[in-house]
Amino acid sequence: MVELGTWSLTRAALIILLLPRSLEECGHISLPTSTVRLGDSITASCTISPNCSHLGPESQILWKLGTQLQLGERQLRLADGSQESTITLPPLNRPRDLLSCCLRWGNSVQILDQAELWAGYPPAAPHNLSCLMNLTTNSLICQWEPGPHNHLPTNFTLKSFKSRDNCQTQEDSILDCVPKDGDSHCSIPRRYLQLYQHMGIWVQAENALGTGKSPQLCLVPMDVVKLEPPTLWALAPSPEVAPPQPGCLLLRWELWKPSLYIEQKCELRHQPQLGEASWALVGPLLPETLQYELCGLLPSTAYALQMRCVRWPLPGQWSDWSPSLILTTAQQAPIVRLDTWWRQRQLDPRTADVQLFWKPVPLDKYSGQIQGYLVRPPGQTGAVPALCNTTELSCTFHLPSEAREVVLVAYNTAGTSHPTPVVFLESRGPPLTRLHTTARDPHSLWVGWEPPSPRPRGYVIAWGLGPPSPSSSNMTWKMEHNGNISRTLLQENIRPFQLYEITVTPLYQDTVGPSQHIYAYSQEMAPSHTPELHLKHIGKTWAQLEWEPQAPELGKSPLTHYTIFWTNAQDQSFFTTLNASSRGLVLHGLEPASLYHVRLMASSKAGATNSTSLTLMTLALEESELHILLGLFGLLVLLICLCGASRFCCRPRKNPLWPSVPDPAHSSLGSWVPTIMVEEAFQLPSLRDPGMPPITKITVLEEEEKKPGPWESNDSSGTCGLPTLVQAYVLQGDPRTPSTQPQPPSSTNDQVFYGQVLGSPTGPGPGHYLRCDSTQPLLGGLTPSPKFYENVWFQNSPLGTPEPLVPNQEDDCVFGPLLDFPLLQGLQVHGVEGLGGI
Repeated sequence: MVELGTWSLTRAALIILLLPRSLEECGHISLPTSTVRLGDSITASCTISPNCSHLGPESQILWKLGTQLQLGERQLRLADGSQESTITLPPLNRPRDLLSCCLRWGNSVQILDQAELWAGYPPAAPHNLSCLMNLTTNSLICQWEPGPHNHLPTNFTLKSFKSRDNCQTQEDSILDCVPKDGDSHCSIPRRYLQLYQHMGIWVQAENALGTGKSPQLCLVPMDVVKLEPPTLWALAPSPEVAPPQPGCLLLRWELWKPSLYIEQKCELRHQPQLGEASWALVGPLLPETLQYELCGLLPSTAYALQMRCVRWPLPGQWSDWSPSLILTTAQQAPIVRLDTWWRQRQLDPRTADVQLFWKPVPLDKYSGQIQGYLVRPPGQTGAVPALCNTTELSCTFHLPSEAREVVLVAYNTAGTSHPTPVVFLESRGPPLTRLHTTARDPHSLWVGWEPPSPRPRGYVIAWGLGPPSPSSSNMTWKMEHNGNISRTLLQENIRPFQLYEITVTPLYQDTVGPSQHIYAYSQEMAPSHTPELHLKHIGKTWAQLEWEPQAPELGKSPLTHYTIFWTNAQDQSFFTTLNASSRGLVLHGLEPASLYHVRLMASSKAGATNSTSLTLMTLALEESELHILLGLFGLLVLLICLCGASRFCCRPRKNPLWPSVPDPAHSSLGSWVPTIMVEEAFQLPSLRDPGMPPITKITVLEEEEKKPGPWESNDSSGTCGLPTLVQAYVLQGDPRTPSTQPQPPSSTNDQVFYGQVLGSPTGPGPGHYLRCDSTQPLLGGLTPSPKFYENVWFQNSPLGTPEPLVPNQEDDCVFGPLLDFPLLQGLQVHGVEGLGGI
């Protein structure tokens, strides 16, 4: 035994075992039917014969539908020792399935028997049954539609019988016709048919669930005969047959030979080969004529023609349409208007050379195709040779000088157009003014003008390549018949980068105006190359460049400006712009002995083009020039140093050995407000009192131990007590105020005391001052050096000891307390301990 699978109710796993030979006939599946309707259920039973009892009395029978394993509804042991299991399957939803009866064998499942189940629907009745008698195959061919698919194998059979009373009774049966698999048609051979006798025909569909029949068709085989289509031919022209008129076609046909003995009629349909027109039907046509002239068609138009025939007057079926026959109707004479223009020049006094141009304008949609043009003098017939016979749209010929008119016609095989007279008018009309052009795009040009007065009846605009290679044969022209317009668009034969000469001529009733010319481009190119740069002169810091402007080029936009670019060795770039008339430039500000790259760019409205690069090197400085520059630089440095030294020497200095003393003559201490110390707050009169004289000088004096003088008060509370330390020397009065009494010149050696401030910084009492009523001027002379009385503390005795300063009783001095002096309210002395050695 070979194990194919394992089974478990929980895991739904399955191991299929091949049937050993001893178990091939152990089980059998019984079904009421193997085919059911789709969606119906079915009951099945499986019986295990007693021969398999050695498999065990409690062996369990299992079922499998497709791949799904399930238990039976019940399992019982029959009287003969066999075991039977039944199962009712769920509704079948698949057209085909496989049912298996299995036996559990240990851990595996053994298949005992299998049955195939089918599910579907009964066949629908076939419909649209039709039959045709085909004389080619000499058989009756019937076809039908089988109806919807029923999911079951279905057989179709075409059944028929003969009858003499419109198929009411059946006389002789005809052999059934069974089509090939998948076909929906079948043919009954001629030997089973009576061509002129009724017969009943139907189609029967049959499968395992039922049978379906189509409605019965009663017919006579010859009444449903279908002929083959005729063959169409074009009727060739011959002496007996006149050629067709414009818009007509001559054709003939040939019937199918097996149908020559059958009376029939035919139909013809036609359709233009080009376009979307529908088919037009013509008929009936009797076959006896075998030819026909079809008229009412468009001239010079290709048509597709088809024909079919039917048995007539007896019943029959229309044949298929014949293959298409393509014929073209005859063309008619051209129906056109010829617009003309000319150029005329005198060859000699008796002969003029005329170049005539024309353009055909069709006046009818179906005008005949033009095959050529004829130019003749007026009044001449076809026997006289024409001046021109051409297929082109221009012609050159000679005329006598007195000739003023020719006739132009277009022709084809059907005839000629109406003659167009061409009158060579003299130019006596007013000209156009302000002719101008504008490019709309690279392939079109607007041409405008100012209409003259009186208004022309039209204009002729001609254009072609301008110089240096004008060619009249390549000239394009057009005529505007509206004299009120003031511009027109030229779109034919316009290419970019080409110079065009445009001519506009006004047309009047009996004359023409002089032609006006203008040259224009539809698109111009950028300059093809740039002038070559040349170095004319060069110096240490400059370079002179020059170039030769290029001659104007055809199709190139005129230059608008030049741009010069130059770059040094450090990749620093510079540029300047010049107008288009410039021919040179001098570059300034260059560095000596330096390398530069220079380029010239020529620009226009259409673009710009660069020249090749010019490399140049400026000249180096000479040795003498270098020496001069170094000398100048040294002088400049020396000058700067001298200016700095003079400024340093002349500015006021702050020297601790020689302090800066303010100039009493220009002192502003009279308006000075002292700072009130934090330690003391004095109630002093205002310094802005106009009665108080200004203070001009304060001097610090030295302290010396001495005995009190006879004028000093011993009363410490009095206002005239002499202090032990001279704190300040105060000069009062305005030295700028002139004295009312003449004063002798004062000596610089005289000491003038205006007031002394006395007191000790360590004493407990307030400071005092000694005021002197001297009228001696403050300054004896104008000298910048300080006087000995202005810095008394620096003046020492010959022995090096400080000179004591004792008030003189002869001086007119008033001694009083220090607080009475307004300016000295904030006076303090610091560093008294350092004054002992002075």
